[in-house]
Amino acid sequence: MMSQTESRQNWVPEKFQHAADNLAQDVVKRFVKKRQVIGLGSGPMAACIVRALADFDGKETLECIPSSFQIKLEAMCSGLKVVNESEIPEIDVSFDGADEVDKTLNMIKGGGGALLREKVIHSGTKRVVVIAAESNKFVRTFTWPVPIEVNPFAVHIVRKKLEDAGGRPKMRMLKEGYPYVTQNGNFILDTSFDFASNELDIPQHQKRLKNIPGVAEVGIFTPADASSYIYYKAKEDGSFETIGL
Repeated sequence: MMSQTESRQNWVPEKFQHAADNLAQDVVKRFVKKRQVIGLGSGPMAACIVRALADFDGKETLECIPSSFQIKLEAMCSGLKVVNESEIPEIDVSFDGADEVDKTLNMIKGGGGALLREKVIHSGTKRVVVIAAESNKFVRTFTWPVPIEVNPFAVHIVRKKLEDAGGRPKMRMLKEGYPYVTQNGNFILDTSFDFASNELDIPQHQKRLKNIPGVAEVGIFTPADASSYIYYKAKEDGSFETIGL
């Protein structure tokens, strides 16, 4: 049985799937040009983007940097060129999804476990295109727990400090009963906060959590984490709204 986090990350409404595929085709046509470096997030929307890139005329000229092993395999199977991120100084455009987007366009990401690599990719990208379903991803205030990637040596100390900060951390587990381990060899503490009642300053909250020794990355993404964010609010009827264009 999948964990709640895994099931919510992978769940795509059936009505939205067709709209997501159409939207992926649209954003690739709009933002992708030959000989670009493309960043790829993780999750269902990134998979839709990979399928759209597979149909791009000139895909052999693209260089792709995936944030997760799953999307790397998907890209390779689609005939896309996957490159070592250490050889690329700058990324032209990145495509990603979100677990939640709040009213001020802060995001929670990391349901798929790739939050550290996703944030690195965002920070090195000229333009990040975020695609999410209007029906269950865009919210007034966050309801998801915040994924916090933690060095194993520090996990017990970090857990206590998160509790002191008002959080309720829970170790992310695999269905076999073992702790989930990221591609970076770290654990994830999915940590709930009372965002609605406490009216937290999200960017400052992110900084406080990131400053805890042993925390590798925090799954709160703010508009300051990339040069330019563009948000696509996808609707079940196939239409969409853009924010940031």
